[in-house]
Amino acid sequence: MLYRGFVNLVNRLPLPSLAVQKWIAIAVIVTQGGIAVTGSVVRVTASGLGCTTWPQCYPGSFIPTGDSTAPWFHQSIEFGNRLLTFLVVATAAAVVLAVTRAGRRREVLTYAWLMPLSTVAQAVLGGITVLTGLLWWTVALHLLVSMAMVWLSVMLYHKIDQPDDGIEVITLPKQLRWLTALSGVALSGTLVAGTMVTGAGPHAGDKNPERTVERLDLDITNLVHLHAELLVAYLALLVGLGFALYAVGASAAVKLRLKVVVGLVVAQACVGLVQFWTHVPAALVTIHVALAGACTAATAALYAAGRVRVPVDTRTDAEAVTPV
Repeated sequence: MLYRGFVNLVNRLPLPSLAVQKWIAIAVIVTQGGIAVTGSVVRVTASGLGCTTWPQCYPGSFIPTGDSTAPWFHQSIEFGNRLLTFLVVATAAAVVLAVTRAGRRREVLTYAWLMPLSTVAQAVLGGITVLTGLLWWTVALHLLVSMAMVWLSVMLYHKIDQPDDGIEVITLPKQLRWLTALSGVALSGTLVAGTMVTGAGPHAGDKNPERTVERLDLDITNLVHLHAELLVAYLALLVGLGFALYAVGASAAVKLRLKVVVGLVVAQACVGLVQFWTHVPAALVTIHVALAGACTAATAALYAAGRVRVPVDTRTDAEAVTPV
């Protein structure tokens, strides 16, 4: 019954053009990355418990209340972040409806359905974070899932942009495709180490003297060095990949994506250094999270460029014999 209702709803919608599908996919990328940025604002302003429970904001109320012990400023920031979740859900639902109505291939539908399903999981994880009093590892998981969703949403855009009736073509040698995948692994390690730095750092998400937020009990300087070393390894892989791409004569599009990734990683490294030297000011934390999302999206785009779908009549002779 529920499935039949969904089908009837989809059939009533206008047929979305490819451009509309792509714009909705871009909105998904922006909202998935944006929720991580606003989450960092919640943390650095110590508004993590502006709403003390979940899914309600306060017992008996879904919205902030004037008689709360939390300052209105903190309530507004935390509640605003929760409201943004509805925008994330809306874009995730919109992309499912659009690609379903357009009758896209199963691969596209699978990536599209990952958006609302993962958003529900992320909302539950956010609830656990609040109910456990902002335990550092729950905050870390919250960010890491957001970065994973940024990666998947970029892959969704990549799949939507390609023809359903096309032929898959490998645009990079197998070894270079493995190297791009390895850069993604290096990025993941860098992100995990970054969340550990945050877990031991000064921004716990709440400063109420009546409660103590449990922090990661490790030396933060050592964690910072680990994070920096992983970032250097990530950048070294990208530089090595760059030399290899030019050696094999990769397309201009692939080279451009690599340049974007390297530029973002260098910018992220500079921000990290300034953070360390200036004792982690709040504004730079938010910029750092935004750049983390941008690095993730750019690395995903670079990885996706290694395999594309093209219409049969546009393949070159070399592409026609390239194994998939």
